[in-house]
Amino acid sequence: MIWLSLVAFVVAVLAAGVIVRWARSHAVHYGNRMPQRFHHGDVPRLGGVAVLMGTASAWCVGLVQAQWGGAPLLDHWVAAWLLVLLPSAVGGIAEDMTQRLTVRYRLVLTAASGLLAIWLLGLSVPRLDLPWLDMLLTAAPWLGYAIALLAVAGLPHAFNIIDGYNGLAGMVALIVCLALAHVALQVGDRALAALLVSTAAATGGFLVWNYPRGMLFAGDGGAYIWGVVIALASVALVQRNVQVSPWFPLLLLIYPVWETVFSIYRKMARGVSPGVADALHFHQLIYRRIVRSVFHDDESRRMLMRNNRTSPYLWGFTLLTVVPAVLFWSHTPVLMGFCVLFVVSYVAAYLAIVRFKVPSWLRR
Repeated sequence: MIWLSLVAFVVAVLAAGVIVRWARSHAVHYGNRMPQRFHHGDVPRLGGVAVLMGTASAWCVGLVQAQWGGAPLLDHWVAAWLLVLLPSAVGGIAEDMTQRLTVRYRLVLTAASGLLAIWLLGLSVPRLDLPWLDMLLTAAPWLGYAIALLAVAGLPHAFNIIDGYNGLAGMVALIVCLALAHVALQVGDRALAALLVSTAAATGGFLVWNYPRGMLFAGDGGAYIWGVVIALASVALVQRNVQVSPWFPLLLLIYPVWETVFSIYRKMARGVSPGVADALHFHQLIYRRIVRSVFHDDESRRMLMRNNRTSPYLWGFTLLTVVPAVLFWSHTPVLMGFCVLFVVSYVAAYLAIVRFKVPSWLRR
């Protein structure tokens, strides 16, 4: 597992360095008037390519190692994971390169990954640890496949929504991957843990260039890769291990999931299409109303320093759900309680920021 992680990290670091060196000309395609743009200058948005190369390299090394008589940590099913990942990754990277792929087409591609996961991997949510819902899933197994499809198709877009500042989505993905890997090891699922740790290592290689210098962005490609891999691992962990509560991955991912749900509600309440980008997400409000302005002669440097100070707030916010999820990964009632607590806390915090009622000790 350590060897695979080293491969993933080194490949991702080198690939990201090449992109930073040679892909500057691509960066000009990202419009200066985009509402989610919080940086100056032309920065490549092809970090997803580096993450994909690092992750795929590690998975392939593990597969080859198993085929040549090494430790059988990974097997032929890893190739199916790569095939499932491909439509979403290609769609996201294509959008990063052209800025012409609409949300509808990208949703179709992530849904294609979900359908492939059901077909090739038999991915399904067999239970929700609630008696009446479990009876319904037993009577109508197609509902389990539908939930798995929704997870694989939707989570990439949830990660794309929270991908707004240096190190934000990448660090959240890294933390979630390691938390899933920890529980996978607890139940003896070493193969799944190896896939997750290598994905986290590839993400770390990308973060070398992304935070704090902001020399490379993950783009849609990076967000979609994280979303698909984490969705596959979350459903597979619950499906393959009855000890793991299905509410464990939900609490683990409640921040990007609820950010997406709340964003859809917020836009529909204003009569705006959920697919229209805006600058009213939780992390954007923190940037504007909590993180204090930075004084520096260079405007781009000021924005970069303020950008970097935003992400740690959300890392801490994520850890508030990750820690209890890891501690109580088999206790459904406790996990459900923390999910409700997060939703209430999120809405209260959002309203407090909007109404300028933020405690002074939170501002820096």
